[in-house]
Amino acid sequence: MQWRAFTTSVARLNHSATAKPSAVLRCAQILQSGRQDGPCRFEDQEIKVNGFIRSIRKQKKIAFAGVSDGSTVELLQVLLKPEHAADLSAGSAVTMTGIWKASPPGKSQTHELQVTDVEMAGAMDPETYPIQAKYQTPDFLRQIPHLRLRTPLNSMLARFRSECLFQLGNVFHSYPNGSFAQVQPPIITSSDCEGAGETFTLIPRGATADTEADHFFRSPKYLTVSSQLHLEAYAAELGNVWTLTPVFRAEKSDTPRHLSEFYMLEAEANFMSDLDALTEQVEYLLRDLTRRLYDTTAGQDVLSFNRSVDGKRSDPEAEVNLRQRWSALMDGPKWHRVTYTKAIEMLQRAVTEDGASFEHPATWDGGLQLEHEKYIVEVLFQGTPVFVTDYPKAVKPFYTAPSTGNGNGEVSAPGETVACFDLLFPEVSEVAGGSLREHRLPNLIENMRRHGLIKPRVIDPENVPTEPLYPYLSTTEDLSHLQWYADLRRWGSVPHGGFGLGFDRFLGYLSGVSSVRDTVAFPRYFGRADC
Repeated sequence: MQWRAFTTSVARLNHSATAKPSAVLRCAQILQSGRQDGPCRFEDQEIKVNGFIRSIRKQKKIAFAGVSDGSTVELLQVLLKPEHAADLSAGSAVTMTGIWKASPPGKSQTHELQVTDVEMAGAMDPETYPIQAKYQTPDFLRQIPHLRLRTPLNSMLARFRSECLFQLGNVFHSYPNGSFAQVQPPIITSSDCEGAGETFTLIPRGATADTEADHFFRSPKYLTVSSQLHLEAYAAELGNVWTLTPVFRAEKSDTPRHLSEFYMLEAEANFMSDLDALTEQVEYLLRDLTRRLYDTTAGQDVLSFNRSVDGKRSDPEAEVNLRQRWSALMDGPKWHRVTYTKAIEMLQRAVTEDGASFEHPATWDGGLQLEHEKYIVEVLFQGTPVFVTDYPKAVKPFYTAPSTGNGNGEVSAPGETVACFDLLFPEVSEVAGGSLREHRLPNLIENMRRHGLIKPRVIDPENVPTEPLYPYLSTTEDLSHLQWYADLRRWGSVPHGGFGLGFDRFLGYLSGVSSVRDTVAFPRYFGRADC
C-alpha cells in the first residue's frame, strides 16, 4: 500500500499541467519546515536535494536512505525505487529529485522525500572507505582530519563553530557600554608578546638567517602568540576593539588542552582603570554569547546530540550535564572572584585541614599548577566559574599594571602583585586571562628593563653618545623592536585593559568535547600537522 500511494502521487504530479519546477534546497531548510506551526510549506511539492548517502537499506520492492548535505546533524529520510538505489552505497554523492510527502504515523520524521529521480554525482567504494559504519575512536579520526568532517559529531562541531563566529559579532556590536569594533591585527610580528620564548621564527626556505640580509624582513620575525600589543594601538583611537585570530605557540605540550595553532578571542578597552569592571565585562560577554547560541539550531544540535559511548549505546547523562553547564553560564549566580593570595591560602588550608594532596606544593612564589586550578574551581568553589585575580608581578608579563588594592579587604600579599586575572571553568580549567595595562611610560620602561627586554645600544667608540635614544633610557640602552609599543605611552595614553579567551577551549566546554583537538578541523600540536 505504501509503494502504491507513492507511485500514485508521482503519476498525479507528472500529469499535472500546473506543476512547479523543483528547487534545490538544503536539508536543514526542509526539515525545519516540518517543525513549524501550520502546514509544511514544502508538502506535496517537487524538490531537489544535493547531498551524500549516509545510510541505506535496500529491500526487494523499496529502499530507504538517510541523506546529509552538511547543513544539519539530522539525516533527511528518503524513499527510493529499487532501480534508483541499485548503484548507491554509503558515501555516494547524489542529486535527488522527489516529492516531499507526509510520513505514515509512527515515523521519526513528519515527512519523507519520495524520490522520482537520482543523479550520481560521485561514486565511492565502500570497501576501501576509511570511515566504516562502526564506532571510530577520536584518536583514529584525528589521523584522517580531511575525512573526519564527514562524521556526524565533527560536522556538527564545524557548524557550531560557524554559528559562534556569527554570534560573536552580534555580542560585541550590541555591548551595552559601547560597541566594539572588529579589527584585523597582523599574524607576523616583531616581538614575543608574553615573553615566554615559545615563538615560531620565520625563516625563508634555503636561508640560514646568520646575517641580517638573510631575513626576509631584514630582522627576525615571528608568528604571533597574541594580538594584544597591536590591539592596544587600535584601542588608543577606536576605544573598544576585538579580534579573533590564529595564534601560534611552540609549546611541547602533548595534552588534550593544548594546540600549536589555535584561535584567540581578544578584546581591548580604552579608559579602563578598574579590574572589577574588566571581569564584569568578560562575564557579560560570555554569558551573552551562550544565551545567543542557545536559541540557534546549531546550539540545540549540540545540546541534543546523541553521544555514543561504545558505538552501540548512548550516554543519557551527557545531554543533561551539558544543559546544566549551559544553564549555569547563562543564568547562574555571579561568578566568583578571589585573589591569588587568598587562593594560595585556601589551598594550603585544604592540605593541612582537609587532607588534600598535591604533586606540587601550593606556594605564593610557585604559581598555580593545573592541579591547583582544578581544585580551586571544582572543590573550593563547587564547580562554578571563578576569576583568580592579582597574581605576583614576577609571574606576569611586563605590560601588566600594578594592583590597586588587596582585593576587597582580603589578606595582604607577601609581595608585589599586578591587576590581572585568570578565568577558571570546571573540567577545562583556564579559559581566559586579562589585565589592566601599564599606561605610564616610565613605569613601562622600568618593567621592560626588569624583564630583560631593553637591548644594549650599539655605540661607536669614537663618538660616544651623551643623550639617550628615548625618554627614560640610559645612553647605553635601546628599545629596539619594542619602541613602537612604548610610543603608545609616549604620545598620549590612558588607563586601559583587555583579555584573551582560548576560543577553541571555550567551544570544547560548550560542546562537551574533552579534547581541544576535536574542536578544530585540522589540529596542529606537538609532533602532528598531518595535512
